[in-house]
Amino acid sequence: MTRYIGTAIRMTILTAIVLGLIYPLAITGIAQVVFPGAADGSLIKVNGRIVGSSLIAQDFSAARYFQPRPSAAASGYNAMASSGSNLGPTNRTLIQRVRADVRAQIAKDPGLRFGEVPVDMVTTSGSGLDPDITVANARAQAPRVAAARGVSLASVLGLVASHTTGRTFGFLGEPRVNVLKLNLALDAAQGIKGP
Repeated sequence: MTRYIGTAIRMTILTAIVLGLIYPLAITGIAQVVFPGAADGSLIKVNGRIVGSSLIAQDFSAARYFQPRPSAAASGYNAMASSGSNLGPTNRTLIQRVRADVRAQIAKDPGLRFGEVPVDMVTTSGSGLDPDITVANARAQAPRVAAARGVSLASVLGLVASHTTGRTFGFLGEPRVNVLKLNLALDAAQGIKGP
């Protein structure tokens, strides 16, 4: 019996060292060599200063910026509080919140009407941190952004088009726009140093 306990203890220690230390360090090292940007969190820098990550949404509330999907995370777009709302499509709380959000979006974005509000403008993603919006969402926000910045709608729509990413591998998901990258491009086009 003592022999088995000793073997079990040695195996536990060996497994902990191999799988808890050596393997993670090896994978981290490989990731740093092969995908250095992604391994560090896909951070975006402006003038040497980190302004965010292309993988996590940020709260943009000013009218001159495109805004991400609503967040289900407890405190804004905090990655430590990432979660979905777990409210189903027939849940009365969700229905009331979406109706209120639709009214708020119509008040905020000129030209929007009931039935035309893109679904991702008023619903959260599974993580609550989705950094991307649909092209329809970006196009719906474009008139507000153009008016707030005092630029032509055509120039804003041109930036939306140039920052649209196609489907992953050509067939997965939908075309999308990264909100942070688009907002940084808007600022750069106007000579603003960033949010």
